[in-house]
Amino acid sequence: MRKLDRSACAAPPCLGVYHHGQHSWGDVTPEDKAKIRTNLETMQDRRCAYCEGDIDSLGQHIEHFRRRHDYPELTFSWANLFWSCDQTDSCGHFKDQGAGPYNVDDLVNPCCDDPDAYFVFQADGTISIRDGISTAYRHRASETLRVFSLDADWGRLRAMRKVAVFGYVTDADTAFNEGWPLDDIREYFAEELDYSRNLPFSTAIRHVLTERQ
Repeated sequence: MRKLDRSACAAPPCLGVYHHGQHSWGDVTPEDKAKIRTNLETMQDRRCAYCEGDIDSLGQHIEHFRRRHDYPELTFSWANLFWSCDQTDSCGHFKDQGAGPYNVDDLVNPCCDDPDAYFVFQADGTISIRDGISTAYRHRASETLRVFSLDADWGRLRAMRKVAVFGYVTDADTAFNEGWPLDDIREYFAEELDYSRNLPFSTAIRHVLTERQ
């Protein structure tokens, strides 16, 4: 999970056509959903808002952070919409159908909160709760991992993150082991961090590379 900037793209005008009490999400036309996805892509790139996986590989759906069943008045709220992968064992679908009871206010919202304040990604694909945070933050971090199923024991996402960072870890270790000059190592990290920021699982890559500097 990474910080997203909602202000990067205004609400699509088509959302203003639909109103709670008069319309349901099923009334939104395919053409308007395509417009919503275009704006979400501007904010998120083609990555899931929660796991950061590639939606071209994992499928996609428009996700309501606060479930329509519980908050029908937010059905057409731009601030409540994200682009999620379509996997049922994690992210939006799991939150709505597999996580069981939770308080949505306990979840880290990638547009309102900075996930870096809660999580540390490791080279083995795991996500750790950041040390030294408050009890309230620790609870929110734990619930977010559980409700979105982002760190299931040796699960699919964990394996995908490990693969995503493996080459960077190997190259970084080689640079240190071969005694590259410090300036060359810093240049390498800067180039790799810049390149990887638009890749799936970029937060995992960034955390692992930063840890090695």
